[in-house]
Amino acid sequence: MELGLASVPHDVVHEDVFVPLVDGVPLTDWFGEDEFSGVRREDLEPRPFQPGKARLVLGCSCGIAACGPLVADITADRGTIIWTRFRRPHRNGHEYVDIGPCVFDRAQYEKALLELG
Repeated sequence: MELGLASVPHDVVHEDVFVPLVDGVPLTDWFGEDEFSGVRREDLEPRPFQPGKARLVLGCSCGIAACGPLVADITADRGTIIWTRFRRPHRNGHEYVDIGPCVFDRAQYEKALLELG
């Protein structure tokens, strides 16, 4: 799989948000809900989408990431980055068991994150 990042306008917060693209498809489209949006720059960690448990991958559609975020566990080995266990910790821990894992080439993944700035 290939990771990309798109900057898209958000209707509620009136600024651009970042949406991960997986093989060119916005991650928001994977869930068939209008409850998710991209992540505002101010909600991105200093090093977003890096390995760790419960890493923010999408924000709530209201524009406040902490309201109803989508998180995933991100792991890494020498050549790959893997996203697994997509879930909503603030919605009774709802887990999307039919989504993932997403396995990315590590070099391509890191290049995409560098373009985020």
